[in-house]
Amino acid sequence: MSCAAWFRAARKTAYSFSILYRVTAAASASQFHKKIICNEIIGFPSTKIGGGTPVSVSKHFFFQNVAKFYTLLGQERADDEVLDNVASNGDDACDNVPEDFNVKAAASHTDGRPQAKHPTDDLVDFTRIHINKLPTVVIIGRPNVGKSALFNRLIRRREALVYNTPTDHVTRDIREGVAKLGNLRFKVLDSAGLEAEASSGSVLRRTAEMTGNVLSRSQLALFLVDARDGLQPMDLDVGKWLRKNAPGMKTIVVMNKAESLDDYDGSLASAVGEAYTLGFGDPIALSAETGLGMVELHETLRPLLEEYVLQNINDDESQENDSSEDMECKLPLQLAIVGRPNVGKSTLLNTILQEDRVLVGPEAGLTRDSIRAEFEYQGRTIYLVDTAGWLERTKQDKGPASLSIVQSRKHLMRAHIIALVLDAEEIAKARRSMKHVEVVIARRAVEEGRGLVVIVNKMDLLRGEENSKLYKRVIEAVPAEIQTVIPQVTGIPVVFVSALEGKGRIAVMRQVVETYEKWCLRLPTARLNRWLRKVMSRHSWKDQAAQPKIKYFTQVKARPPTFIAFMSGKTQLSETDLRFLTRSLKEDFDLGGIPVRILQRTVERNGRTKTSSKNEQSTNRAVERVVSDKRTILAVENNSTT
Repeated sequence: MSCAAWFRAARKTAYSFSILYRVTAAASASQFHKKIICNEIIGFPSTKIGGGTPVSVSKHFFFQNVAKFYTLLGQERADDEVLDNVASNGDDACDNVPEDFNVKAAASHTDGRPQAKHPTDDLVDFTRIHINKLPTVVIIGRPNVGKSALFNRLIRRREALVYNTPTDHVTRDIREGVAKLGNLRFKVLDSAGLEAEASSGSVLRRTAEMTGNVLSRSQLALFLVDARDGLQPMDLDVGKWLRKNAPGMKTIVVMNKAESLDDYDGSLASAVGEAYTLGFGDPIALSAETGLGMVELHETLRPLLEEYVLQNINDDESQENDSSEDMECKLPLQLAIVGRPNVGKSTLLNTILQEDRVLVGPEAGLTRDSIRAEFEYQGRTIYLVDTAGWLERTKQDKGPASLSIVQSRKHLMRAHIIALVLDAEEIAKARRSMKHVEVVIARRAVEEGRGLVVIVNKMDLLRGEENSKLYKRVIEAVPAEIQTVIPQVTGIPVVFVSALEGKGRIAVMRQVVETYEKWCLRLPTARLNRWLRKVMSRHSWKDQAAQPKIKYFTQVKARPPTFIAFMSGKTQLSETDLRFLTRSLKEDFDLGGIPVRILQRTVERNGRTKTSSKNEQSTNRAVERVVSDKRTILAVENNSTT
């Protein structure tokens, strides 16, 4: 593009700014157009709620951005003489263009929008920083102010349970995730609702103590208040609690649920004035549900996070960490702890992590959110998920309990290894190892192709001379009953532990890692075919003449191990033959405790695999007809040329 043409394009851009200013700044413009254009200016699409009413945006941001356009207009109009000079004199006038104009023109977008230049642009690339070294931001506030909704907005996934329960507390544990806010990356913690005046020993007091423990490893705090309800006495208590437990931490007041506030009726100014009384500086108005105000949150967090990164993280160290990542770290082991309520799942997770990561207590159904924790074991990255107590979902289940059941099932499908926790005391009393719900969990894990490890907890309650017989009977009966309930998978490992006393942690992790390695095992085809010849020779066939002939046997995938037997002839392997091969595979290659799948395909004499699908058979016939037509056409052409 020539220099004169470039300046003519810049002039058109300035004219478009003039039109935008006239539309947005005119006093006769409707409120509807003002809101839509304001959303576009600050970077958000026009958001509608419910019946289609556009989201109300603060006019403070609106007129502030219009003023930016007006300032840019004045600068462009002041340079009209330069544009006219270039247009009249041609490309030679480029040398006479003032340097100040070139800088202003280069700072604008190609689409006509001005780009606000931040003083610290491109100083920190958060995507190159290792996840364990990212700054941490904790979300704090009283119950039901939208902390979990903001957490989901920041991590861009619906991980935390969100439910409108003013009289109940949905979140009870500390949930951790990686926030993605524009070009910022940081760890964000979702905490339980704080009630500073909770009674000692209650669930609320224990959740407050857990929140206080995570403040020591956080750099910033987002103090959420409800803009619609206004400042409440509990908000003042949370502010006092923050000053007492984190006196040196930078705290940002966030007014959530601010999509309905407006400057015309004074609701926004009133809410801002109340938020100032907390004493933590300028508040930010946003809506976690609609995404309004996330630009202002980004601009507030950016200098603080960049300052922390520049002071505490070396660029060379972050690059070395990224280059040393191997495939095993990228694909960590996913372990889910499942079971009925009050069997000790959360206590087992704290024992494995050797820290008070989740809330525990004698109350049944204490865990609601599925909490995910990352740790290292023998150089292997493991994601450990503590799920809520598994119950059969009924039509009467509503609210957080129903959401917890759905979330537990979702994590069961994501996991690689399932740790099914049983209660030893209930087994001894009921004289049954597994109840219906536990059988459903085990069978679903096997059907989904996951590895299964059974953990019998609370073995400390069966100690003593009076319980010695029950102790021995539980140890002998549980493996036998599991094999009876799940006959398709043999050799399921059973570990007897006492999570309260911290005993059995090493045994559990050893069995989990061993099961995972079996689950990922791959066997070479040559070894499998040598094994197949030995197995087929020792199998007793009813009719030797009708014995199925396996041409070769190979493994097509792992996780779980899946094999294909290519058959020659019309005789197929029966269900008995498949069970025999599966049992022989598990015994000879030590594949107990994981599901093994064997498929069979028929190979024709010409080497092609015969399929039983009707669609594929019709496709094959169509291909044969096309080939025969081509041959006839070629023959006709050859005869005509000769």
